[in-house]
Amino acid sequence: MNVIESVQTILQPLFPGLLGIELSEVAPERVVATMQVRPELCTTGEVLHGGAIMAFADTLGAVATFANLPKGARTTTIESKTNFLGAAPVGTRLSGVCTPFHRGRTTMVWQTLVKTEAGKLCAVITQTQMVLPAPPAAEK
Repeated sequence: MNVIESVQTILQPLFPGLLGIELSEVAPERVVATMQVRPELCTTGEVLHGGAIMAFADTLGAVATFANLPKGARTTTIESKTNFLGAAPVGTRLSGVCTPFHRGRTTMVWQTLVKTEAGKLCAVITQTQMVLPAPPAAEK
């Protein structure tokens, strides 16, 4: 099982799986995924709810950080900022491309561009992930 399949398997039973996020690239310097805009993810006017866009981007930033973690470490989002620039109508397939601004020992900062399949920019998200060190080995 490759890294994309492995991460996709982990995410499938969780919220990202419910959103329908499909990873296509997972590397330390870039994560790419798609998501179909379905009616149950929309708000009035049959456009994707802003929270769904934020959750899509948050997932990509977490996966990108995961791809950079030392063995046994974990991550959590500590800050996220979203600029909404355009609507994503129901039926649209979105793509998200997540790239680093900073990959440090204790924090990582990522930017995710969310676009429609036609290339229209819908949102720009900048998020900070905290790197949580591996817990000490359990004492016997």
